[in-house]
Amino acid sequence: MLENRDEILKMDDAELSRLCELEFFKGTGNGGQKRNKTSSAARVRLAGTAYTAADCTERSQHRNRAAALAKLRIAVAFGERETPAQPPERFECALGHAGYPLWLAHILDVAAEEKWELKAVAAKIGCTPSSLVKKLARDPALWQFANAERTRLELPPLRRP
Repeated sequence: MLENRDEILKMDDAELSRLCELEFFKGTGNGGQKRNKTSSAARVRLAGTAYTAADCTERSQHRNRAAALAKLRIAVAFGERETPAQPPERFECALGHAGYPLWLAHILDVAAEEKWELKAVAAKIGCTPSSLVKKLARDPALWQFANAERTRLELPPLRRP
């Protein structure tokens, strides 16, 4: 359990990199000589935890490191719960926004605290249940996670809006 989850999710790449073990390696798959000859793929592991992420989609080591750090933030947001739950500061947050992992963590905190009862979660966040379902559905990983949690709690799965 991380004591400073929200601070980690707010950090920029340089700050978060200092807390991580970085590893660069040769990517595999399509991409030709550049991909197979240079160590441009990146793997990051948050020191002292089991949280890891990797990326090898770009030819640039720096872009792959940034993408891996973004994936790491999402992994922390999915994996760490805080109680008492704090609703997010605002209901709207774009998937690509830098604040999305923190927003996601707060939504999941509230959902876990309310045992994934949509009406209770929506009321605490300050929205309608249908708008909450729409927000959950736009992120495939979040949608899958929400349905897995609801299944675990023996609730019916969410239906797409």
